[in-house]
Amino acid sequence: MLLEKKTELVKIDDPENHPCEIARAAEILQKGGLVAFPTETVYGLGANGLNPAATASIFAAKGRPQDNPLIVHIAVPSQMEALAREIPHSAWKLAERFWPGPLTMILKKRPVVPDVTSGGLDTVAIRLPSHPVARALIAKSGVPVAAPSANLSGSPSPTTAQHCVKDLTGRVDMILDGGRCGVGVESTVITLTGELPVVLRPGFVTPEELEEVLGKVLVDPAVTRQLEQGRQAASPGMKYKHYAPAARVVLLLGTTQQFCRYVNQKAQTEPGVFALGFGPEQQDLTVPFERLGETGEDQAARLFDCLRRLDERGAKTVYARCPEPKGVGLAVYNRLIRAAGFTLVELSAAGLA
Repeated sequence: MLLEKKTELVKIDDPENHPCEIARAAEILQKGGLVAFPTETVYGLGANGLNPAATASIFAAKGRPQDNPLIVHIAVPSQMEALAREIPHSAWKLAERFWPGPLTMILKKRPVVPDVTSGGLDTVAIRLPSHPVARALIAKSGVPVAAPSANLSGSPSPTTAQHCVKDLTGRVDMILDGGRCGVGVESTVITLTGELPVVLRPGFVTPEELEEVLGKVLVDPAVTRQLEQGRQAASPGMKYKHYAPAARVVLLLGTTQQFCRYVNQKAQTEPGVFALGFGPEQQDLTVPFERLGETGEDQAARLFDCLRRLDERGAKTVYARCPEPKGVGLAVYNRLIRAAGFTLVELSAAGLA
């Protein structure tokens, strides 16, 4: 049974102005406690990644399946060497180009990384975030910080401290409020353990950008569809239904006209219908609407906020416009198709011209 903690909320605008608060948060991590903190992508729920009991408490606090690996956050690129073995030259090239930033690399792990941190795999996922609060906390703690998103497992990821407060009060020791996260979706995850690099989870760093550094990069089929039966998840976000509000989500593929016609028809017979779209759809809809934005970057930044607001507004069913799975839009598609439990309706096939 999860024992309720006294959760402290601490606002930090600039870590240089709050050295005492950063030091207290770092001490919590050193002693095996849990701290939610901002990164440039989403808020993370951190623990000492080398302490099995501490990382196990992350799974308990989130209600997270034990076979879902964690990402370990470091303060400087050279710390990869303490966590990973057989580090290929490609890893250093990616670190030079994208770190600090929203890219996670999967490498062969050293024995020092506990199995509970790696989800029982012989690999470790490593990232160096760019958010100043995250970097100050990791550096001050002196330990690699294992941190998935700071939310209850399966629900939309948190992009503000208030999202963490709602999900994790009583479950963590401290929440550092560093403002709204800029990117809005979790980091890109790429594995470098095979013959070719493979993107396992898309994010703000796109496959096209990775290919500029590495040459040919593959995208795992599980990015756009369900993980194969019996296959072990090599990265967070691959195996389970994720990112979902309490409302049922259905992803719709089609033109603006098709989308509006379909949603308006559904609203005549279904209670609690809401729409999630790019923006122009709103004027032709008869249902409440949340706007994602028209670019992949805007959609990523707003996605989880929109999904949480839909619950707050009482949505029962959310019909979501399908983003184009290219560039950053691939990350938005990946999150939405999982939030929808892979329910996708092709409107042309449904007879809507």
